[in-house]
Amino acid sequence: MPHGPVEVGVGPWSGSWPSGPGSEVYDAALLAEGDRRNVVDRYRYWTMDAIRADLDTRRHDFHVAIENWQHDFNIGTIVRTANAFLAAEVHIVGERRWNRRGAMVTDRYQHVRHHPTVADLAAYLDTLAEPTALWGIDNLPGSQPLETTVLPRRTCLLFGQEGPGLSDGAREVCAGTFSIAQFGSTRSINASAAAAIAMHSWIRVHADLGGDAWRG
Repeated sequence: MPHGPVEVGVGPWSGSWPSGPGSEVYDAALLAEGDRRNVVDRYRYWTMDAIRADLDTRRHDFHVAIENWQHDFNIGTIVRTANAFLAAEVHIVGERRWNRRGAMVTDRYQHVRHHPTVADLAAYLDTLAEPTALWGIDNLPGSQPLETTVLPRRTCLLFGQEGPGLSDGAREVCAGTFSIAQFGSTRSINASAAAAIAMHSWIRVHADLGGDAWRG
């Protein structure tokens, strides 16, 4: 290929296999056959359980929730972005089944919970050790501009379906709704793009950006 290697990842482990303290994170099959997964170099040859356990030691304090009433294809992409920004949990509200193709397997490294209704989601957030505000992201009349709002450290960002946006039930239980500024002719931006913008707004305020902390 003109712009990079033919294969993603690395081939079989070269030399003696890891042993001793810490070697339990490695997967024998990956060491023998190579690791072609879409993971950062830090996790090459690690088992899935070891990766998830390490991520759990440094997850951020924000949650992401998506309403799923029409099997929105954006859900998988939102899950992938939540993994990239290391959200505490992802919540699917409504239909339990969702299209995982866009997640690119990242849902295996992310805590994903299902809630039948937004009220159930709100009730779950109330059980957490620290208060977690439920904020809706939608360009609704009366929404506050996200660009001039400081997201609280402990928050759950709720996104509606592509097209209709947040449901009436969601609007009722949200502590507030927040909009993303747009300047062109389109009425709305893609739901997964809006989710990425909102998550990055949290990252800019609260994430540790020093050194290589963000490189995984």
